Amino acid sequence: MSSAPAEPGPPEAAPRPLTVTEFTRRVKLVLEGGIDACWVKGEVSNLRIQPSGHIYFSLKDAGAQLSAVMFRMQAARSSVKLRDGLQVAAFGSVGVYEPRGQYQLIVKTLVDDGVGALQREYEALKRRLSEEGLFEADRKKALPQMPETVGFVTSPTGAAVQDFMRILIRRGWRGRVVVLPSKVQGEGAAEEMAGMLGTAEELGIFDLIVIGRGGGSIEDLWAFNEERLVRAVAACRVPTISAVGHEIDFTLCDFAADRRAETPSAAAELITSGFVSFAERTEAARESMGQSATETLARAVERLAHGRSRLRLLSPAALVERGYLRLDDVSNRLASALRSSVQLRRQALSGAAARFDRATPETRVQIESHRLLSLYKRLQGASPGSVLNRGFAILRDEKGRPVLRRAGVVPGARLEAEFADGRARVRAEEG
Repeated sequence: MSSAPAEPGPPEAAPRPLTVTEFTRRVKLVLEGGIDACWVKGEVSNLRIQPSGHIYFSLKDAGAQLSAVMFRMQAARSSVKLRDGLQVAAFGSVGVYEPRGQYQLIVKTLVDDGVGALQREYEALKRRLSEEGLFEADRKKALPQMPETVGFVTSPTGAAVQDFMRILIRRGWRGRVVVLPSKVQGEGAAEEMAGMLGTAEELGIFDLIVIGRGGGSIEDLWAFNEERLVRAVAACRVPTISAVGHEIDFTLCDFAADRRAETPSAAAELITSGFVSFAERTEAARESMGQSATETLARAVERLAHGRSRLRLLSPAALVERGYLRLDDVSNRLASALRSSVQLRRQALSGAAARFDRATPETRVQIESHRLLSLYKRLQGASPGSVLNRGFAILRDEKGRPVLRRAGVVPGARLEAEFADGRARVRAEEG
């Protein structure tokens, strides 16, 4: 019995290791030199049109996926309007993008190969189920305004759960969420989600069920277009919300559910809208009741204080107190009037006494004596002796007459100067 060949190992004297760049360049040479340009048929997915004009997309079929790029010049000459789900035939050559080590088809020419198989299947199933009335509005159940327990059929590891819970927590929702774990993509996902819906109905604890996941291509979301799951959603006895993909994504579950939400986050906002509205009304009512109670209490306290004031005014003790107050007031007014009258009389008596004093002979003699003394002092102040005492002198001529002007003085004249303490002879000289 022959044994299996052993895997080749590295040679004993191996050359130096290749760098990643060198290895990738070898792969690039092998691929680009070994595969000639050819036609490739597939369905367009993950389409991205860059501002530069380059177009990036994937070509898919049931078994594989191929990255492709169509550069600006070729894209400008192409007459095919690319969109996700479009079946095309692309002519191009293989290329390797070295920074990522990724091979891709560099498309030179595109031709439309008809509507994609998945899109055709989607439209056919949608038309058939719609003709059955599965999507009619009268089949849909109203959502509970205040659900207490919500089931979420989705992948427990997906970002949709995190987004869903974050919105519920941010909006302060007080209910309970039960994640019903299921595959949401790939083979068997539709059957697993339909089975989880049946389990949720059997448990009988849910007021509302959400089924959904994050966005993706039509292939990623295809499980939500499979007939078994669509019928299970439509037949579910518990109100359902379909929250699949992004705002632009529509699946058949969206039409079969009782309500569609654009995203799982939008479903969380829809679930909590009644709670938030009720909480806001409750808070407004609480504030209104508090304000009303405060105002009522204030008015009652004011009426009580007014009643106490009136009771004090009408009590016998209050009457006696007011009598004492009036008595004190009259006494004070009488005493003030007496003091004012006595003061007026004293002022009148003082005025009469002053006038009488001024009219007596002694007062007249004193007044005239003071006046005569004043006149005497003024006369003394103007007398020649007083002037001489202040440092002045009187010049007299030979005849004893006062010399009043310089012009009357002749040089050589003999004059007499009178001072306070005596007289002296002087002779006038020419100045």
